[in-house]
Amino acid sequence: MDGNAQDTPEEDALLVLTAAMLTPGGFPGVLGDDYPAACSRLGLEPLAGGYGLVFGQDSAGARWTVATTDAAMVACALAAWDCGLEYDLSPDESTMVASLPGWPLPVAVAAPGVPAPHDPDETAGAGPALAPPDTSVWGPQQRRLGADEIAIRWREWRDQIGPAAEDTADADTSDDAPATKAPDAPESSHAPGPRTGAGTATDADVETPVPALSHDGVRRALESAEAYTREPPPPGRVRTTYGAVRADGPGWSLVARTDDMAFVLLDDAPGEVLPVGRGPALPPLLEALGRLATPEVRSG
Repeated sequence: MDGNAQDTPEEDALLVLTAAMLTPGGFPGVLGDDYPAACSRLGLEPLAGGYGLVFGQDSAGARWTVATTDAAMVACALAAWDCGLEYDLSPDESTMVASLPGWPLPVAVAAPGVPAPHDPDETAGAGPALAPPDTSVWGPQQRRLGADEIAIRWREWRDQIGPAAEDTADADTSDDAPATKAPDAPESSHAPGPRTGAGTATDADVETPVPALSHDGVRRALESAEAYTREPPPPGRVRTTYGAVRADGPGWSLVARTDDMAFVLLDDAPGEVLPVGRGPALPPLLEALGRLATPEVRSG
């Protein structure tokens, strides 16, 4: 069980359910395309050392998100929970910089002994409550949420494409190829599904070649990603997540392995994941993005 949800909370104490990192190298993609944007979404300054986000309930059951500058403690807690170990995540009050009503992400952990989760009363001065994105519609938040899910479950998504995507340099595939069923996303009822044969890679006359693709949106996304290698974007716009390279920009998200292929999600292609075959041109771009990526924060 994440956090210390088995404890009975004292009055005004926060019952910790789970947590997340908010650093240049790792943050919930749903919050923004980059680290400064994610911090701005929560009203926080983009500190170089980042934050830990603690999600919990008070004794009345109200949802709260607490931001702490003790990111190392949160990283240790997440590492312990991933290993099935108990960890009492109790940040010192001196490190807590914000207590925000609501949760910006879905939290599946249930807290015993307290009322059902609900948002704090705005009349108490807490302000508008944070809320997870509506997964019944498609937009930037859902697109980034889908990209995060692909990074976490890369092998499942990659296995749907098969070995044929490893070398598509000379193939002439169609954007109208039928969609294949995606793995069920744990938090989304509008899970994107991969569409095979979205484009093929050929050499391009640029410093870092961009594959020439038949899908205009994918082409624009890869051109934007290539531009990052010449003019570095804000921190976190390109980062490593669960061993994958993640890049985002206005209207697009990219998830790739530097030794494999890539997937692109677009705001104007609702619910679809567009595979990009490796070919000769994609590897230099992915390698350049890998060198540019902010490394994911891990506990020592």
